[in-house]
Amino acid sequence: MLKFDVCVIGSGPAGQRCAIQAAKLGKTACLIERSEVIGGVAINTGTIPSKSLREAILHLTGFGHSFRTSDSFSAERRITIDDLIHWCQHVVKREIEIVRGHMARNGVQMINGTASLANPRTVVATRGSEVTVIEADRILIATGTKPARPDNLAFDGRYIVDADGILRLPNLPRSLIVVGGGVIGTEYASMMQAVGVKVTLIEGRDTILEFLDPEIREALQYHLRQGGMTLRMGEKVVKAQVVDAPEGARGLDGKLVEATLESGKTMRAECLLYAVGRQGCTSELELERVGLSADNRGRIAVDMKTFQTKVPSIYAAGDVIGFPALASTSMEQGRLAACHMFGVKTNSVPELFPYGIYAIPEISMVGFNEDKLTRDDIPFESGVANYREIARGQLIGDEVGMLKMLIHQETRQILGVHCIGTGATEIVHIGQAVMALKGTVDYFVDTVFNYPTLAECYKVAALNGVNKLAHV
Repeated sequence: MLKFDVCVIGSGPAGQRCAIQAAKLGKTACLIERSEVIGGVAINTGTIPSKSLREAILHLTGFGHSFRTSDSFSAERRITIDDLIHWCQHVVKREIEIVRGHMARNGVQMINGTASLANPRTVVATRGSEVTVIEADRILIATGTKPARPDNLAFDGRYIVDADGILRLPNLPRSLIVVGGGVIGTEYASMMQAVGVKVTLIEGRDTILEFLDPEIREALQYHLRQGGMTLRMGEKVVKAQVVDAPEGARGLDGKLVEATLESGKTMRAECLLYAVGRQGCTSELELERVGLSADNRGRIAVDMKTFQTKVPSIYAAGDVIGFPALASTSMEQGRLAACHMFGVKTNSVPELFPYGIYAIPEISMVGFNEDKLTRDDIPFESGVANYREIARGQLIGDEVGMLKMLIHQETRQILGVHCIGTGATEIVHIGQAVMALKGTVDYFVDTVFNYPTLAECYKVAALNGVNKLAHV
């Protein structure tokens, strides 16, 4: 039997950070991973591969350049799935090496196997006939999630795929139906559109990405439609099947996917990507042995300040505990869990965790949006800066970009920052820092920014907001 201060199950962002933080506190830590490679979904099938795919598309098509040539547009049709996967694999391999290096330098012992809980302080890792028993004072469950697969869809890895399978397609389809207008569905839909794939996005709700600020969301939907994407809101897919392509129609090996909607409509494409929901990877943990259970989506309930379950020695963090299920928040949850395990005081500000959506164009936000402020009767004003009015925006040719700042009408504090366009996930952190320090709009009015930069949007948005507050 092996003994450690903390045993972490799952090597994704939450697991990595918990193990390393524990090691930094002078504690012994082990990390159990059932896959042959470490890094979890974030590195192997989710965050890093999808973002690598996005960067490859932007590079190969020139989509992010200010002046696209005829060669750029024709490149969309020449790009193959091999071009994209080659780029992704290079980044994934490098990230895996980096994570392994972090674990080795911090003395975290890696154990390969499928973990199950024997009791509140004992974990069993099984790999074939090899069984390793680990005793630990604290246990962190960070097993992540996998794509949800409804029974009415026959996933085959070629015509009907999930978010993991789309990166393993043998060919880039000429047409694609994306089911689900959440973060994953929207990201892949916009990426595929950028390489010339004809995309139809189907969402059961009235809008995509409903948690976004409405103005940002409308800007995104307008951009997607202008690019040729078909958006079907308020529709649900009840059946999908592979059918023979009609005479004269383009198909993959003479086949098409036919999706039947709840409204009775039928839609056809070479491929269907199902991206509605994810399921927690908890079925093999045998939670009932320690008095725990998961909900119908495989999620484990925790105290969101300590990440402790109802069993004092067992914690959970990352996607397996549910929203917001982002790599960035998972990392912080893992760190905070380790700190709580060993009595280290923290000063995290979870209400200021940023959200990053790597669609084309990218989107980011921190703080409250207009809907939330209106519901809570908080008086606010908005200040807006459009990239097309900023010198840097002109230089990079971004006509879509916009930064929006929400300002309290009385205290002048910044309540939220929302951005769409080039570098959105980078420049949002300026607003995040000012908000964390309780800054007001006057900070941005009085601050000098490098020129020309996208950061200058903050000053323009601040001046716009202040003028509105002064009724100018």
